[in-house]
Amino acid sequence: MESPRRDLLRWQFDLAWSFFEYHLERLEPEDFLWEPGPLCWTLHAQADGSWLPDWADSEPDPIPTPTIAWTSWHLGWWLGAALDQAAGRTPRDPSEVAFPGMGDDAVTWLRTLGSQWRDVLDQLSDEVLDSPSSFPWPPDAERSVADMAAWVNAELMKNAAEIGTVRLLKASSKPA
Repeated sequence: MESPRRDLLRWQFDLAWSFFEYHLERLEPEDFLWEPGPLCWTLHAQADGSWLPDWADSEPDPIPTPTIAWTSWHLGWWLGAALDQAAGRTPRDPSEVAFPGMGDDAVTWLRTLGSQWRDVLDQLSDEVLDSPSSFPWPPDAERSVADMAAWVNAELMKNAAEIGTVRLLKASSKPA
């Protein structure tokens, strides 16, 4: 099943993931909750061991700078929701996404979701790429699965850059 569009989307995802992997390999548990500024979004430990993310239904102004934990949770949410859409399920709501914890647990979770998305990309035919997708757009947006896959690639690159930037800021703020 030859599909140049699918192959391009897969190549883009793999390229973005390779940039992300550079930072995943270097993340330390203490990096996740480091706050890069006075106005930031993070995750909060709950009594039951779960994590509650900062969240607003509409983007605040100014936009808070996210911690690595928050960006990792956000990446897990939208990648999981894209997987839901691809499987014909209703994409999950952000409140339904359980963050596995800091450090290796988060890295393993993200790598698993990335691997699952790679598997989806490998199975896409041109017919499926042209079919409608309601995530992350409203149903009347008339977007396709190909549009969603391109959006996943763009979001991955953005989130990888955010995580990398915060990781590098934390590393460079340590006394010499």
